[in-house]
Amino acid sequence: MEACNCIEPQWPADELLMRYQYISDFFIALAYFSIPLELIYFVKKSAVFPYRWVLVQFGAFIVLCGATHLINLWTFTMHSRTVAIVMTAAKVLTAAVSCATALMLVHIIPDLLSVKTRELFLKNKAAELDREMGLIRTQEETGRHVRMLTHEIRSTLDRHTILKTTLVELGRTLALEECALWMPTRSGVELQLSYTLRHQNPVGFTVPIQLPVINQVFSTNRAVKISPNSPVARRRPSGRYMPGEVVAVRVPLLHLSNFQINDWPELSTKRYALMVLMLPSDSARQWHVHELELVEVVADQVAVALSHAAILEESMRARDLLMEQNVALDLARREAETAVRARNDFLAVMNHEMRTPMHAIIALSSLLQETELTPEQRLMVETILKSSNLLATLINDVLDLSRLEDGSLRLDIGPFDLHGLFKEVLNLIKPIASVKKLFVTLSLSSDLPEYAIGDEKRLMQIMLNIVGNAVKFSKEGGISISAFVAKSDSLRDPRAPDFFPVPSDNHFYLRVQVKDTGSGINPQDIPKLFTKFAQSQSLATKNSGGSGLGLAICKRFVNLMDGHIWLESDGLGKGCTAVFMVKLGIGGRLNEAKIPYASRAPVNHVWTNFPGLKVLVMDDNGVSRMVTKGLLVHLGCDVTTVGSGDECLRAVSNEHKVVFMDVSVPGLDIYEVAVRIHEKFSKRHDRPLIVALTGNTDRVTKESCLRVGMDGVVLKPVSVDKMRSVLSELLDHGVLLESQ
Repeated sequence: MEACNCIEPQWPADELLMRYQYISDFFIALAYFSIPLELIYFVKKSAVFPYRWVLVQFGAFIVLCGATHLINLWTFTMHSRTVAIVMTAAKVLTAAVSCATALMLVHIIPDLLSVKTRELFLKNKAAELDREMGLIRTQEETGRHVRMLTHEIRSTLDRHTILKTTLVELGRTLALEECALWMPTRSGVELQLSYTLRHQNPVGFTVPIQLPVINQVFSTNRAVKISPNSPVARRRPSGRYMPGEVVAVRVPLLHLSNFQINDWPELSTKRYALMVLMLPSDSARQWHVHELELVEVVADQVAVALSHAAILEESMRARDLLMEQNVALDLARREAETAVRARNDFLAVMNHEMRTPMHAIIALSSLLQETELTPEQRLMVETILKSSNLLATLINDVLDLSRLEDGSLRLDIGPFDLHGLFKEVLNLIKPIASVKKLFVTLSLSSDLPEYAIGDEKRLMQIMLNIVGNAVKFSKEGGISISAFVAKSDSLRDPRAPDFFPVPSDNHFYLRVQVKDTGSGINPQDIPKLFTKFAQSQSLATKNSGGSGLGLAICKRFVNLMDGHIWLESDGLGKGCTAVFMVKLGIGGRLNEAKIPYASRAPVNHVWTNFPGLKVLVMDDNGVSRMVTKGLLVHLGCDVTTVGSGDECLRAVSNEHKVVFMDVSVPGLDIYEVAVRIHEKFSKRHDRPLIVALTGNTDRVTKESCLRVGMDGVVLKPVSVDKMRSVLSELLDHGVLLESQ
């Protein structure tokens, strides 16, 4: 009998392998089916995943793989043909989906790789952005330090404070061991240690400016690292410690010639100071780029602050100088005004005080002239009268010149008879010329307007002065006067470059030429004749009797009338021609009431005496009062004299026809007296005619007299003929049409 094996294996070896495959397929299928569920969950939660259709395809591949392994579980036992068909279909589908997925991955992998590249690029950009943000933060920090330093530096405009503040703030901001400033000396060949932060080196130490390290720094506007052992970076010994890094930067000294601080050079060329900055010794710290930029910016700000300080100091010096000049000018102006007032007061007093005795001399001389005299006595009296009249003319000229110089004289513009003015001048000059047997001719052009607008009195004064000079300096021959309208092409004269005539429709330029056959003038003496108190040397020795003021006053009058005056002469003994042009307005025909007395026809008849005419004379000066009374008595008047305004008001009555009042009575408002006389006589025909006697030639006095109702103004001194003319006009017209 065969032996038996009592111990049999529980499972056969092939069957055991089949069991392991069965269990593995089950778990593989379970895992395959769980993966799509996880992918579906991922897709739902991911809103930006770009390859969803790939995941769907991949999920289908996994599901088919799981289905294949699941179906494979029924193949481990006897199975039907249906299971085989299903298994075959699952494997075919799995193969198709696997191939499709593999092919799709071939196209997707480059995209996935490009995404990885972009991700790396973005990481690099993010790192670069981080670095830039660090630089920006560093620049902001540097800018904050610059603003802080600039604020501290420019909070003052004192140069010493600016430089000291710069060192202190740089030392605090950059944690420096030392900071020094080297300034150029006056000679410009050395740098002097002027300011330090820690005072490790003595102030005043100098080094040559031509050192290579200094030239290196001065050649660029950037901060330069220099050796700690260089002369400008030398510091106290620090034992065994290694010196820290040192940088130097130039500081432009703008407009150095304006600085002049202690021994700074006075140079117009550009110069630099040197700023040296030292890090702490035995320190691993190094200079960073932003710190160097900070140093460079601060150096520029220091230069700007120094230039501003220099400009401020210069402006303050200019302001102080201007204030001193203004004070001096104001003092000079006040002194000039005081001098002008003193001169005017002096001239006013002298005018009154001189005219009072002149009034007496001329009046008494004219009275004496009308008495029975021997030829010798008459000659002496006429000489007295001529000399007195010359002195009176000189007084008038001095007063006119004074008012012309201080600008107080104004032209009295009004319409007048231009042709009548020339005829009046001719009538006044002819008697004087006939004594010297000189002929006088007058030529008026046909286009000369008959009436004009201007200052008739000043134009008459110019004419009489010029024609009077022609008569004065002519011994034989004659004087020719011609007047015409100046043509536009002859207005400009090379002898008067400052004369710029401006023609217009309402104005014209009157040109007057006075030619004589007199002694002539040296051409070199002509410019001098228009200055004050100047006379031709050839004429001054001939006892011409002039004061040298006539032409000077004429020139000023002509200038006031926007004109020009000059003289022409070929030399001594060849005569002279005086030419002047003045600007006048074009006027129409005047009414009779507007025609001045000088242009008016003579009065109805000539009064020689005024018997029984009651006249009241008020004058505080006894001599002047007596002289005026003598003139009136000589003319047959019944005269009452008073010495004050109160006496005048008490004495005046309706029997008095004329009241002569001296307007220079001190302590009395003569205008008030005139007003009270008007009030006393309410009816016009009962009131006497009021005439002012004055030594003031200014227009203000005349206007003031006429404003209070006076009937005329008579200028002292007064002769018999002048008094006769005044009374004649008063009785004929009831008013003086012009100051006598």
